[in-house]
Amino acid sequence: MSKIFVDACFGKETPYTPVWMMRQAGRYLPEYMKVRAEAGNFLNLCHDPKKACEVTLQPVDIVGVDAAILFSDILVIPLEMGMDLKFVTGEGPKFDDPIKDEADLDRLIGGDEAASKLTYVYDTIKLIKEKLADDKALIGFTGAPWTLATYMIEGEGTKTYNICKKMMYSNPELLHKILAKVTEVVKLYMQKQIEAGIDVVQIFDSWAAAIEPSKYDEFSWKYMVEIAEYLKSKYPHIPIIMFPKGIPAFLDKVYGNFEVFGVDWSTPMDLAKEKLGSKYVLQGNMEPCRLYSKEATTESVEAIQKVMGGKRHIFNLGHGILPDVPVENAKHFIKECHRVSKK
Repeated sequence: MSKIFVDACFGKETPYTPVWMMRQAGRYLPEYMKVRAEAGNFLNLCHDPKKACEVTLQPVDIVGVDAAILFSDILVIPLEMGMDLKFVTGEGPKFDDPIKDEADLDRLIGGDEAASKLTYVYDTIKLIKEKLADDKALIGFTGAPWTLATYMIEGEGTKTYNICKKMMYSNPELLHKILAKVTEVVKLYMQKQIEAGIDVVQIFDSWAAAIEPSKYDEFSWKYMVEIAEYLKSKYPHIPIIMFPKGIPAFLDKVYGNFEVFGVDWSTPMDLAKEKLGSKYVLQGNMEPCRLYSKEATTESVEAIQKVMGGKRHIFNLGHGILPDVPVENAKHFIKECHRVSKK
């Protein structure tokens, strides 16, 4: 594995601050679009270990990041639990059978039975490890139980979260049962990813900001911490990255047994450093749209480096890279991160 990247996750001294980019395999690379076209559709690509391996390695080979992030999707978990997942062009993922009541939840499989159906993910990891350079780390990932549950309950992406939040306040017992069932699958899914060869775990809570601060620990963070504790009890040498998007108002409530806290672009880096810098390595947090301008990218990279000083930090975007970003601008970001971290 990449000693530089993994050491950085544990807060150890490294020759430079490592860098990777969220959603590395994506529509900003023409090479990715070619492979996706060959696959036919997004889910076919997720299910094809050879093609998924190829697009995982593309950002490493083309852009020059210090770590590869596994190509897959967070929604393969509810898919293999038994839900009917489709990716609709122009609309995104949709479930035709969202969870409305306990009977809907009971029809879904859980635990090792569900996690064992994700063999194509584990096969992809094994192929990547055969081809990935020794000085590059492989990051595996999962969606947080809350983020997964919102899709499973709403049936699609949402801006209001009104269906799952209605359940949160009117039937919290059912929501906790859904979260608990998803959590058990995630634990075993990430365990199997580690056994297949990933070097680092990242847990994304993309919809963290949908929950009011007083409810966030109860309905999201405690489940993420439970996953981290489970993995740490078995694999203490594997770094864990937590990335809850949009929670600057309650950074002081963050706790748990993990190494790296991902800072999204809406959270000031100096605030994150003040609240969490002594407890965790920080990752982030450039605004992804700055990649449209090389000058704006350099400005942000230098500002982040000034705040962090290269200590206990991993350069990254503050969320996923956008599809129309010029590849040359993505390369410029990596070069600038390495340049300033070597000063």
